[in-house]
Formats: sequence, C-alpha cells, structure tokens
Amino acid sequence: MKRYDRLKEIRRLDPEKDALTIYRLTATYEFPWDYTRALELALYRTYAVPSIGRLLAETAELTDRTQKRYDDTALLLDTVVEHGFGTDEGRTAIRRINQMHRSYDISNEDMRYVLCTFVVMPKRWIDTYGWRKLSRHETTAAAVYYRTLGRHMGIQDIPDSYEAFEKCLDAYEEAHFAWDEGARKVSDATLDLMASWYPRPLAPMLRASTRALLDEPLLRAFRYEPPGAVTRTLVRRAVRLRGRAVRLMPPRSAPHYARQNWEIKGYPKGYRVGELGTFPVSGVRGCPVAHTEESAADSAQ
Repeated sequence: MKRYDRLKEIRRLDPEKDALTIYRLTATYEFPWDYTRALELALYRTYAVPSIGRLLAETAELTDRTQKRYDDTALLLDTVVEHGFGTDEGRTAIRRINQMHRSYDISNEDMRYVLCTFVVMPKRWIDTYGWRKLSRHETTAAAVYYRTLGRHMGIQDIPDSYEAFEKCLDAYEEAHFAWDEGARKVSDATLDLMASWYPRPLAPMLRASTRALLDEPLLRAFRYEPPGAVTRTLVRRAVRLRGRAVRLMPPRSAPHYARQNWEIKGYPKGYRVGELGTFPVSGVRGCPVAHTEESAADSAQ
C-alpha cells in the first residue's frame, strides 16, 4: 500500500452511511498520534468554560486522580471507535459515560460544546500539523460519527454538519471563556500530567511547549503568560516538521487505538470497560451535585 491509497479507499465510501468506518480509518490508521494530541487539547480547552472547569475542580478527579481520569476518558471514548455503537463493548462504554454525566448537573449546552470540540479541534490540528489535511469525506464522517455519539448520550440540538459544529464551538467560546480559579487548578494539573510522561528535568520545557500550542483566548482565560514569539515559532514548526516526516514514511499497516498509547499508565494488567470511570455517590466528595434523572440515552440502552 502506498501513502495515499487509504485516502482513496476513504473517498470510495459514503461519509454518511460509512461514517464509523471512515472515522476509524482516519483516527487509527492515518492520524493516530494527531488524533490523540488533538482530543487531549479538545478536552483541555473545555476547562476554560467556568461551569465545566469549576465542576471538574469540585470533583477533584482531574486534580487528585489526573492520570486515572485521563486513562478512563481515552479508553471509554476509544472503545466506541474500536467496537462500534451496536456492540456489547460500545454500549457498555456509552452506558458508563452516561452514568457518570448523569451524576452531575451538567447543562445540555455544556455537553453539546464538549461534543463540538471533538469534531472541530482534530480537523484544525490535522490541517495545521498533520502529514496531509483532512478530506471532505473525513470531515463529514467525523461530524456524523459524533452526532451519533451525541444522540446516544442524550444531547439535544446537535449541529447537523461540520460547519454547524464549528460555528457552535466558536460562538460558545466567545460567550463563555472566562477566568475561574478552580478551572486554572485543573489546567495546571493537566499540564503537570503531560509533563510527567517524560524525564523530570524536561518538565519546565514541556509545560512551556504545551502552552506554545494554545491560542490566545485559552491563554487569557487561564491567565497564563503568553509564550515568547521564538518559543511559539520553534514549537509549532517542530510539530509541523513531524507531520512532513510522517508523510515520507510507509502507511500504517495495522490500526492504533488509544489503549495502545504509552501515555495510558493505569491498567498494566488490562481493564474491563464496565469498570472504567468513576462511580459517584450523591452527597460524597466527587459528586457535588445530585442529578438523578435518567437520561434518554440510558433508557434506550
């Protein structure tokens, strides 16, 4: 197989009917590293919405148990990608996601915004840093895939196209990005986690490099000192050069899923999907707001 043969395969598929297949090919064959980085930053930028960042700080999941929260989120989302919506594994993963979200008073608007980040941020990242840009087929398939996931999660008023997802994201961030002390703690803990994956002496450089990849609205919301122009240029150029190097490599012959990422540290002996995530109890730290209404998604499981 040559470097662009898989893209040709993708273009022969229907982006509506074959959305899962296309998304799986894109995320696990063409851009597994890029999707991992882009989805990390997608979730990270949601902290800048105070209602989201504050809740995450109150649960302490992303400040006290940062690695576990990272692992569980990546594994649950990726289980659906690997196994599909109609399988036992996929249904179990979605049920766990819904059970966790149902334990908190999260608005539909916040849930929809998070879904938007999953659609928009990977395209923006890959178009900037990937070895090629996403095709229209891939962009449409990603929107269809996450629209389907959103329906399974009971999210209402989901955008019906990539452009609508992008418009929703940009408008929500413009209206809601703001400073919050708890959100800043969650942001700092996440940056510390990412730095912890590498030798300790590199931590300051890695934190600075990550901040160099953030846009101005995020930096302002978290009140981070903007990185210098030289640092920003060097970091972004290095990531772009990585993409160009990947273009020269032979295409991947096997899929790469999140469970194979070396950043997943918490389950060296394996895991059961139904045991991933948190099991909040009303009135106990980790579940600050009781929210017991059954979601439409769970009732349909």
